[in-house]
Amino acid sequence: MKMGFDPKKYMDEQSAAILERVNDYDKLYLEFGGKLLFDLHAKRVLPGFDENAKIKLLEKLRDKLEIVIAVYAGDIERNKIRGDFGITYDMDVLRLIDDLRSRDLQVNSVVITRYDQQPSATTFMNKLEQRNIKVYTHQATEGYPTDVEKIVSDDGYGKNPYIETTKPIVVVTGPGPGSGKLATCLSQLYHEYKNGKAAGYSKFETFPVWNLPLKHPVNIAYEAATVDLKDVNMIDSFHLDAYGEVSINYNRDIETFPVLKRIIEKITNKESMYQSPTDMGVNRVGFGIFDDETVQEAARQEIIRRYLKTSCDYKKGIESKDTVERSLLIMEELNLKVEDRSVVNPARERAICLREESDRPGICSAMALELEDGTIMVGKGSHLMNASAATLLNAVKQLANIAEEIHLISPVVLEPIRSLKTKTLGGDNVTLNCEEILIALSICAATNPVAQLAIDKLSELRNTQAHCTTILSLSDEKIFQKLGIDVTSDQEFATDNLFYNI
Repeated sequence: MKMGFDPKKYMDEQSAAILERVNDYDKLYLEFGGKLLFDLHAKRVLPGFDENAKIKLLEKLRDKLEIVIAVYAGDIERNKIRGDFGITYDMDVLRLIDDLRSRDLQVNSVVITRYDQQPSATTFMNKLEQRNIKVYTHQATEGYPTDVEKIVSDDGYGKNPYIETTKPIVVVTGPGPGSGKLATCLSQLYHEYKNGKAAGYSKFETFPVWNLPLKHPVNIAYEAATVDLKDVNMIDSFHLDAYGEVSINYNRDIETFPVLKRIIEKITNKESMYQSPTDMGVNRVGFGIFDDETVQEAARQEIIRRYLKTSCDYKKGIESKDTVERSLLIMEELNLKVEDRSVVNPARERAICLREESDRPGICSAMALELEDGTIMVGKGSHLMNASAATLLNAVKQLANIAEEIHLISPVVLEPIRSLKTKTLGGDNVTLNCEEILIALSICAATNPVAQLAIDKLSELRNTQAHCTTILSLSDEKIFQKLGIDVTSDQEFATDNLFYNI
C-alpha cells in the first residue's frame, strides 16, 4: 500500500498540543471525538495512519491521565450496534475497558448518561459494579441547551454526582456519537469551579480536518462515514470572523458553539479563551499528510466503500432510503462510480459467467480480492463452500505459489464438518463458510506442510480489498474484519432464505 501519512509526526505534534493545553489549567477534560481504538476509517483515508494512534498517544501520557467512559442509557436500552465490530454499545464499553487495562491505562469509571431507570441500563450498571468498576449516573440536564441559567446551577449540572479524579488530564470517551461525552465534561467543569479549581475543556479531533479544503476528498469521506447522522462539513464562520482564517468544522459543532461558549463562560465566570469550535479542538492530523494525491485517492475509495455498505444495510432493513440517497449524492459530487473500485468488475464478470453456466441457486455468487501487488484473485460459490471461502483459499495459494490444482483441504476433513452441520446439528445449509474452511485448513496443516504454508500467508491479506456480488453473512464479515480485508458487497442476497444472514 502506498503511504501518504506520517504517523510519527502526527503523534509528536498532537501530544505536544495536548500538553500545551494542560499547562493552562489545574485539570483538563479532554473529550475524544471518534474511536479511541481501531480507528479503521482514519486508517483507510490516511494511508500510513496507525489505527491505534490515539491509544498509543495516551500511553505516552500515561502518568498524567485517567479515563472516564460515557455511554447513553438509551443506546443500551435499544441495543445499539457498533457497526465495525457488530457488538452492542454496552459490550463495546466492556471491550474498551479490557483494552485500556491491558495497556496499563487507568479507567476511572463509567458514566451512564441521560439515565432514567431504563431496565437494560440498570442491569448493565449492576454488571459493572459487580466487577468493581465505579459507575455514575447522569440525568438529562433540564433547560439544555437554551436556559443557561438553569443548566449552570445546582438544578442543572449540580444534580449530577461529581466524579472524583486525581490526574491533570481526564480523557472522556465513549462507544460512539451521542454518548454524552460533552455533557460529562461540562458537568465536571461545573463541579471543579464550584470547588475552587481551574479546569478546562478541549476536544481531541480527527475529522473533518480543519486545515484541508472544504471539498477535499478526506473531508467529504467524513460526511460519507457519518451519513446516517446527517453531518455536513462547513466553513467555521466563527473562526473566520475571529482570525480571518478559513477552517473546516461540521454543522453540529458550529451550531452548538454559541451555547457551549456561553455555558463555559457562565461556569468559569470569565470570557472564554475559545473564539471558535476549531479553537476547542486539538487536531494536528492535517500536518501528518505528506502525499496529498495518495490520500485523496484513498479517500475516494472510502467514499465508494461507504456507499456500498450503506446500500447493503438498506437492503437488510437497518438503514433508511434517505441515508442511501444522501450517500449516492456524495458519490456524484466527486463523479465516482462503484466500478471505480478495482475489485467490483472482476467479481461481477465472474458472476455473469456463472449465471450463464447454470441457473441453480447458491452458485452464482462470486468474489474478487486484490492482492498487494495488484493481482486480482477470483472465487466462486459452490455447494462445497461459498465464494468468500473459495476466494481466501485462492488468494493464499497465489501468495504461497501453490499450484491451482493442488487441494489444500482433504475431503476426509471436509465431509465430517458437512455431516456435523446437517445430520447432527440439523442445519439446512451444507455449504461451508470462511470460518469453517479456515478451521478445516488448520486441521490439515497439522499433517500437511503445504496447508501450513497457506495459513502462514493469511497475514499478508491485511489491507487488501475485496468485493462480493452478494451480501456476506455476518460470520464471513467478521472473518474478513479479523483478517484486515476491506470488503464490500453488491445489494443482492445470496439466497431467498430469510435466516441465512445470521
